[in-house]
Amino acid sequence: MALETVSHFIDNKAVPSRSNRTSEVFNPATGEVTKLVGLADAAEVDEAVTSSTAAFESWSDASLAQRTRVLFNFREILEQRAKDVAKLITAEHGKVLSDALGEVKRGQEVLEFACGISQLLKGSLSDQVSKDVDTYSIRQPLGVVAGITPFNFPAMVPMWMFPIAIAAGNTFILKPSEKDPSSSFLLAEMFQEAGLPEGVFNIVQGDKVAVDAILGHPKIKAVSFVGSTPIARYIYERAAAEKKRVQALGGAKNHMVVLPDADVDGAATAAVSAAYGSAGERCMAISVVVAVGGVADELVAAIQTKMAALKIGPGDQISSEMGPLVTRAHRDRVAGYIDSAMSQGAKVITDGRSHALYSAENGGFFLGASLVDEVRPDMDVYRDEIFGPVLSVVRVEDFEQAIELVNANPYANGAAIFTRDGGAARRFQRSIDAGMVGINVPIPVPVAYYSFGGAKDSLFGDTHVHGEDGVRFYTKLKAVTSRWPQEHREGVDFGFPQNR
Repeated sequence: MALETVSHFIDNKAVPSRSNRTSEVFNPATGEVTKLVGLADAAEVDEAVTSSTAAFESWSDASLAQRTRVLFNFREILEQRAKDVAKLITAEHGKVLSDALGEVKRGQEVLEFACGISQLLKGSLSDQVSKDVDTYSIRQPLGVVAGITPFNFPAMVPMWMFPIAIAAGNTFILKPSEKDPSSSFLLAEMFQEAGLPEGVFNIVQGDKVAVDAILGHPKIKAVSFVGSTPIARYIYERAAAEKKRVQALGGAKNHMVVLPDADVDGAATAAVSAAYGSAGERCMAISVVVAVGGVADELVAAIQTKMAALKIGPGDQISSEMGPLVTRAHRDRVAGYIDSAMSQGAKVITDGRSHALYSAENGGFFLGASLVDEVRPDMDVYRDEIFGPVLSVVRVEDFEQAIELVNANPYANGAAIFTRDGGAARRFQRSIDAGMVGINVPIPVPVAYYSFGGAKDSLFGDTHVHGEDGVRFYTKLKAVTSRWPQEHREGVDFGFPQNR
């Protein structure tokens, strides 16, 4: 039986790839190949750009009421079919169904934020800046914009981008991950059902060939990206060299600092949830616990106890709390860090390779939760973004050392502190060089009307995604100075206005 091939989505219809190149899509819980996905060449990317360019004139000229009506329709359809999207995510990514549904809901929050675009695009006006002269500002769409999104959030991250871009009057081309392409295709079909005109939202499936075609295309005005730091740097440099507006969010090594006065049981629960949820394949996952002073032994014991109760299994089983990793190659790469940690002198408290599903004959890409203690900053398990269920514990003597450790790391997506001391928490939030800070919150992902993004090697570009930064990124600001001549006046000066 021939496998289904996931197509591009151009002009509101499926368009099979003509490149004769495909990639396999797996069910991570079984290791089976379930689908193929067509990989676009430069000509197919150009076809999507041509469609988006043709649609831009009429869509950008559509009233705000018309645009928001389509977005509200899309929101209602997504609300009704959220579980359908979540099931596709679980089938291709492997995360448990509750995680997948949570991902869809977080993406939906950005869609709901974009439904308020009529408020978000308001400009400003200054009356009588000079005699009979007014100055005001307006925000206008850029044109054709593109998003390149990762495998770990195949629905949420695209929805961080395209609802705001489209609401602002742009047309959007999405290049999703080839590892789990189906959920974004379903979102496009829902958007079409909501009344979105042809060409406003197009999808090109693909790999680096499609990425390079997007980065080099002269008619694409802006590129948004979420992924690893090396690729984010590549995207940023290539897109900027082509004079495109670009925001590229990179990798992370998120720290959770636990002070001696913290609720240790609560901190341990938070660490387990934040480290092993979605099998650690989250750019905001906690990958390092920084135990301050004498709290380390008690904290490590509490984490180990809670890990033992973690239910690992296929994502479509209701009892599962953690599913498999996305591919076998990625699972094996993550498992390699456990050997690396041992050889470099760390203490492996729990080895995820001892879990029964790791070596099971069903072929799934499972790895149990791992806990590594007595980690030093020079070890690979600390320095690298592992992107899997491996939690490191670094022991420091005091609060000062904790702050120095976090700030010395080149990644700066997020950081969290667990404490009962308000003064320490306030000092932490002011001192930490990271884009997002949590106080007794392990994963401080902001709500949709704030913006998401890191610092240092976790962000390339000047703006974060969604929220007000998202509106700024997808629009250009224009200042208008106006004066209307009055018939009863003589000698009207049409030169540059001056204050008198």
